[in-house]
Amino acid sequence: MNRYIDLIQQTFDFPTNEFHVENNELFFNGVNLMEIIQTYGTPLKLTYLPKISESIQNAKSYFNNAIQTHNYQGKYTYCYCTKSSHFSFVLDEALKNDIHIETSSTFDIPLVRSLYAKGKITKDTYIVCNGFKREKYKQYITELLNDGFKNCVPILDNLTEIDYYLEHVKVPFQVGIRIAADEEPKFGFYTSRLGVRYNDILSLYEEKIKNNPQVSLKMLHFFINSGIRDTAYYWSELTRFIQKYVDLKKIAPSLDTMDIGGGWPIKTNVFFDYDYQYMADQIVKNIKWMCAKNNTTEPHIFTEFGSYTVGESGAVLYSVLEEKLQNDKELWYMIDGSFITQLPDSWGLNQKYIMLAVNNWDEEYHNISLGGLTCDSMDYYNSEAHQFNIYLPKVEKGKTQYIGFFHTGAYQESLGGYGGIQHCLIPAPKHVLIDRDENGQVKHWLFAADQTEESMLKVLGYREQDQNF
Repeated sequence: MNRYIDLIQQTFDFPTNEFHVENNELFFNGVNLMEIIQTYGTPLKLTYLPKISESIQNAKSYFNNAIQTHNYQGKYTYCYCTKSSHFSFVLDEALKNDIHIETSSTFDIPLVRSLYAKGKITKDTYIVCNGFKREKYKQYITELLNDGFKNCVPILDNLTEIDYYLEHVKVPFQVGIRIAADEEPKFGFYTSRLGVRYNDILSLYEEKIKNNPQVSLKMLHFFINSGIRDTAYYWSELTRFIQKYVDLKKIAPSLDTMDIGGGWPIKTNVFFDYDYQYMADQIVKNIKWMCAKNNTTEPHIFTEFGSYTVGESGAVLYSVLEEKLQNDKELWYMIDGSFITQLPDSWGLNQKYIMLAVNNWDEEYHNISLGGLTCDSMDYYNSEAHQFNIYLPKVEKGKTQYIGFFHTGAYQESLGGYGGIQHCLIPAPKHVLIDRDENGQVKHWLFAADQTEESMLKVLGYREQDQNF
């Protein structure tokens, strides 16, 4: 008999550090997923909190190892970009690891205020403020600076943004400048819409920063959408960026930090092959070499890791509701959720995730497609969305098949409209948090129950008393 467990073990290097099977049931980071399902039901989202700290500590080790190996004189600082997941439990766990924060929009700043009020951060914490800023965002940044958040660093995204701070900030402050990097050749535009053109950076500094004692240039910021990958495109753009830093440093002595925003990838398949230590080594080595060549002091290095911080902590678990054979060869498993609303990147960006059966690993398997609950024809996940053909255990009468999508912790809640209105009014699933106590024992609790019909009716204005919310 061709069993599902045999297929997985023959196809992948399985078990892994994250996944193993006991009694035909899948464990994720040592957590028995069937126990979670039996406690809370499906569909559900879960976050395994210790994975967040593990990822942060790994990145710190990679960069600090590289700094030591190359006798690099600058320091490394880890920032978490909140847009990947704004949930309080994510920030609470991340901030246990002596990290700093990168923001991207107006309402990030009240979030920062809340963290400060709870003692999670201090006025010494770096708040790197990115994005194209409307007036309210600039106002909130200004208020942080005037209130003594001395390491709040607005990253200038255009030539006029600094004018607001010069007018309204009443204390000496620091800024950064974001470079408008070239996009990948296959992208629809040649140059990023965000940031300041290379040719305008020196004049921006000389005209508005250099001779103003109120402001100093702290940081040069670099971001490309493809993230930090070992490609000719990445190394070419990074080299241009380092050269611009070297040129700017000659006239801007206060400039001492290089922010290489754009994250590390996460595992989206069991075949994942990415050498984090090698990439950290090469980044540090390249910066050091170009600075030495130009007699420039080596800068401090900031990174802004979002998906890398939180992505691998997340999973979504579903039940198979029914098996449907739609023609001679197209076999469907209908799940009790929706890909469009609950894993929108799988639908909108063709994002791949690790997908595995949760139970019945000793059963025979067959090739299937997965269908979601909405009436949209695109609410599916099959071999085109998945990296390989999808194989799952055959569903026997009287047994329920459960499946899991893993490393889904970044962006999906916000993109899917958490707590709001979703396609076909499919409710947001319950969300379960998993941690370990001081003895290493697994503990779990419900963060949010299933979204209710009443909450949707309120948003849609079907409750008169709620229409002015």
